[in-house]
Amino acid sequence: MANFMAMTLIEKIRKTINPKLLTAFGIANVHALPRLEKVVINVGVRSDNKDPKTVEHCIEDLRIITGQQPIKTRARKSISSFNVREGQVVGLMVTLRGKRMYAFVDKLLNVALARVRDFRGLDPKSLDGSGNFSIGFRDQIPFPEISADSIKYPFGLQVTLVVQANSRQLALEFLKQIGLPLKQAIS
Repeated sequence: MANFMAMTLIEKIRKTINPKLLTAFGIANVHALPRLEKVVINVGVRSDNKDPKTVEHCIEDLRIITGQQPIKTRARKSISSFNVREGQVVGLMVTLRGKRMYAFVDKLLNVALARVRDFRGLDPKSLDGSGNFSIGFRDQIPFPEISADSIKYPFGLQVTLVVQANSRQLALEFLKQIGLPLKQAIS
């Protein structure tokens, strides 16, 4: 009996995507191929919330989603109109690299985006000139580790896929090949 195992994202990139990109773009050096450098997940914490446990609930949910402890980002200066004081926690951030990054992107593409309500695809304009593709989520419900009943504090999060590529077109093609569901251009 053959032991069938699904191809992981990194194997898919090495065995199928890289050879396609080499021939399609006429790239001679394999080091010039685009690659996923890191994934950065950011969460903004509301400053008007008076509950001191809010940040702890966000940290726990983000740790469960990413498998890594988030870093607290603090305000550099006080802004009274936003009720922000210097040193106050205003956000959380996680940077994923290596195996955790590929596992997270695989989960993002195959599970989380499919669970987003009224999802019609991602806008290709979300890719900037540096190769960063940003995806925003209204809350943490699309991630399979979080159940809707266990959420104590809903928060939005931004996932940025950082792609190292020589051109925007090459980065966009790489993202399409790994399975990022992009909206089709309407002519």
